[in-house]
Amino acid sequence: MNPLATFNTLIDSPAWPTLQLGLHGLFFLAFLYLLKRLFDLRRAAVLKALPKPKSMVGGGLVLLVLGVAFGAVLAYQASWQLMGMTRPDFIAFMQTYDRRQFNPAHRIARGRIADRRGRVLADSDEAEGRVRRVYPYGPVFAHVIGYQDPTFGATGLEGSANAHLNGSTPADLRAWRDLGQQVITQREPRGQDLVLTLDADLQRLAFAALDGRAGAVVMLRPGDGAVRVLASAPAFDPNRLDPALFKPGDPNARLLNRALQGRYPPGSTFKLVVAAEALAAGQTGPLYCEAQGFTTSARYPLIRDHDYYTARRAGLTWKGHGSLGLSRALAESCNVFFAKLGVQLGHERFAATLNNFLFGQRIPLHSSAYGSLTMVTGEAPRIAKSDQYGLAQASIGQGRVLMSPAHLALITAAIANDGLAVKPRLVASDEPEALARLMTATQARQLQQMMRRVVTEGTARGIAMPGLAIAGKTGTAQNSDGAPHSWFVGFAPADRRAPEQTLAIAVLVEQGGYGSAVAAPLARDLLLQAQQLGLLP
Repeated sequence: MNPLATFNTLIDSPAWPTLQLGLHGLFFLAFLYLLKRLFDLRRAAVLKALPKPKSMVGGGLVLLVLGVAFGAVLAYQASWQLMGMTRPDFIAFMQTYDRRQFNPAHRIARGRIADRRGRVLADSDEAEGRVRRVYPYGPVFAHVIGYQDPTFGATGLEGSANAHLNGSTPADLRAWRDLGQQVITQREPRGQDLVLTLDADLQRLAFAALDGRAGAVVMLRPGDGAVRVLASAPAFDPNRLDPALFKPGDPNARLLNRALQGRYPPGSTFKLVVAAEALAAGQTGPLYCEAQGFTTSARYPLIRDHDYYTARRAGLTWKGHGSLGLSRALAESCNVFFAKLGVQLGHERFAATLNNFLFGQRIPLHSSAYGSLTMVTGEAPRIAKSDQYGLAQASIGQGRVLMSPAHLALITAAIANDGLAVKPRLVASDEPEALARLMTATQARQLQQMMRRVVTEGTARGIAMPGLAIAGKTGTAQNSDGAPHSWFVGFAPADRRAPEQTLAIAVLVEQGGYGSAVAAPLARDLLLQAQQLGLLP
């Protein structure tokens, strides 16, 4: 029988951690025994008054103490080296059981992180026996890649995929042992590389398009969930971490990943969810939309359309939309229609729709083999049945409804994918995985046509152009802290039935103003640039 194979089997067994600690205990007890023998010998020498020079006894004692200490160190080190513990194993052990300052980050060459084309997004630079993490794109990928720093820890993929990147996963350690390497040499295995689905060129363009404004851009393929862009601003340079970043009360919240963790009122982009609810219920209008607005009680202010305020600022009288069906109401983003529709559909159906659309969940962006980087989905506290006005407000994406850009991008991608939501994935080696069916294929295709109408003749008609058919929905979300948030969600090309050749997009610009004037043109430009990069037909 191969002794090495037998030993490796023992190391990989569930009982190994317990045995390992027991062996450490034996070494420690042996050290204590040697100390006891040392003092016994010293005591015996004094009692017998051995005729040896005082200096010799003292010198021998010093040598013995040094010898015992040196032997204990060797024994302690041998206990992890000779029993198959490689450097990452030892690091994990020390971090768990040694409460002293212990920082191996300067010593391990972590694996590279690269985009889908192999362009390096994070690498390790070794100099003078120390390893420093380097981020060639600076702040462009700061939130999704994160940082790995001896002082400030690790965030983003650097944190969630830490075991993979530093070569300390169980599979990595077994492979290291199976190579038959001499672990006594202390040569560490280099960490594993990580290839992402992100596109560095498109990510850089998206980050530049935000132009320092607070906001986020998410772009992904509906057919397989491959995330091409995950941009958040303002950001920070992970190559030079500023301690001020970590002080509470940063007014710019530069550490916040707005794309994944930011929650905002979605405004009229939420009307896509209510439209899907209406299609499922078979209640698509028509409804009459009064010029003066709609309310459920005289105690509450009127819910009005943006056109009402535009006309009033111009000194004109708004005549209202009149009678509208669902498709036209979505194209014109009629608040009165959707407020009425939400009340008509009712509380129970609204709550069921939110559950179906994955509200209140955390969705992982890669397999569990790489940790747990997640996106937050929407938040909508349950509305009391007596609160009709709260339901009307929620149905136009205001009130207490909050959503992340990534969640809206996921819903948009599901519409483009005939109603099937595919789990967003950041790691290229992860297999596509269905997440949930949000609506039937028939309902999704109806919504696709409605979203196309938004661009051809509705609130987003300003971004219509030849050469690339875009479908989408604008959003202007009221914000108590200042100007409204600007939203646009959509997908392109909208004239094909090939989700693998499509990109869905969600754009948020905090306090940007009207969605049709700010977020929609930004989204159009990015979709055009994606086409020029060969990411769209």
